[in-house]
Amino acid sequence: MNITRRRLVTAAALGGAALPFAGCERLLSQVARELGQSIPESVATATGLDIDPGFHLLSRAAYGPWPGDLERVRSIGETAWIDEQLDPTSIDDSACDVRARRFESVHCDPALGYEFKKPVLREELSRHTLLRAIYSRRQLFEVMVGFWSDHLNIFLEKGDCIYLKATDDREVIRRHALGRFRDLILVSATSPAMLVYLDGKENRKSAPDDVPNENYARELLELHTLGVDGGYTQRDVAEVARCFTGWTLKTKWAKGTVAFDPSRHDDGEKRVLGHTIAAGGGAADLERVVEIACAHPSTAKHIATKLVRRFVAYDPPASLVARVAEEFTQSNGRIASAVRTILTSDEFLAARGIKVKRPFDFVVSSLRATGADTHAHTALVEYLNRMGQGLFQLPTPDGYADEADAWLGSLLWRWNFAVALASRQIPDVGVPVDELGRALEAVSGESVDVERLVAHFVGRSATPQELEVLEPIVNDSSAPVADRAANAVALIIASPAFQRH
Repeated sequence: MNITRRRLVTAAALGGAALPFAGCERLLSQVARELGQSIPESVATATGLDIDPGFHLLSRAAYGPWPGDLERVRSIGETAWIDEQLDPTSIDDSACDVRARRFESVHCDPALGYEFKKPVLREELSRHTLLRAIYSRRQLFEVMVGFWSDHLNIFLEKGDCIYLKATDDREVIRRHALGRFRDLILVSATSPAMLVYLDGKENRKSAPDDVPNENYARELLELHTLGVDGGYTQRDVAEVARCFTGWTLKTKWAKGTVAFDPSRHDDGEKRVLGHTIAAGGGAADLERVVEIACAHPSTAKHIATKLVRRFVAYDPPASLVARVAEEFTQSNGRIASAVRTILTSDEFLAARGIKVKRPFDFVVSSLRATGADTHAHTALVEYLNRMGQGLFQLPTPDGYADEADAWLGSLLWRWNFAVALASRQIPDVGVPVDELGRALEAVSGESVDVERLVAHFVGRSATPQELEVLEPIVNDSSAPVADRAANAVALIIASPAFQRH
């Protein structure tokens, strides 16, 4: 057998536990580069004053282009890229796995989660989430993971959620992110973390005077399925709560796993959204409610509206919402079918550069655009906290807002981040500005080609106004060319154009 350099480096990485911590991470970064996670020798940029369609696709259906991604979309076509991304298991993600698979607590069963200290659980889940978003080649899948994490939000700091959220992320969100909506909601309803977060484990009818806990029932109808204007009533909430009585968590053997206790269940007849659920159904009442709610016409409209808002515009075009809702219904809730309808629509193409990036999108797209090397330590995660989008840190069940006004207060921290990133002042985050500049042919001799840098980062040619601001700052200076290139990158990342997608 031939022992290639790639085989040797990969084998060394697999045994990296014996290496010093920093050395292990350097080796993992090297392995990732060997597997293709690097900046190509030559990187094409967009041209023209309109945002390139391929760049727009990569900005909304991905967390922004990695150097070289735009050229690949152009070569295979946007439709082929969409089809490829909608089949994520067909995409080799080994380079990302090298960085993201190392966190033991993210992969363990719920009972084992209790063996870890809370700071470790919080750190590893946050780092895993960031690294997947930054480095995964399954970019649309990661975008949908973020979408459903908001839609089915769980606050990490409530009760035992911190011990259970990793299982929810793996078995609920990631397993079903592009699958069937009904399956997603069904497993979420009995997710250990969700049972803690929305008090489902306290929902019981053991005695005649017990009043079922309605917290999860209300959010199931208001947020997860029909929507606040979906046509349900308070009576429906109460009846759904009755259907969900009896589900609890084990506290000793197999701690943190779900169980159904018939003695805590209201086994009488119920009526939900016009459907009669016969007495004696037991645990099957839950599945019947999920079927009724997911098949309701209001659910198709609600999910279509949220998806179109995420991918197209804050004010979702009614015509596109209707088409997506119809596809959602006709495909029996196939999420991938609904997403394909959006990404191939004229409305999607027309909505270029009109949405403000949320902090997570901003940070990840900055790291991707620069080809950064990081293992997402605390210093990087802390920027998301400062910008107001700490991972799994929202107490309310509605998820982080998808509207511009909610994030305008984070601009100062965004500017600070842009400067720190480009000047390599964020610990353990390497930004190869020199390598990127050469690949873009934006740095030569003692000059910095601002136009090529702008085109790379914002997907279009620089406007005269942008050049008027940037050129004097970048090139009328006695500073070394490398410093001026870094300054240009910082200014562009901090600019209004990069803040939008």
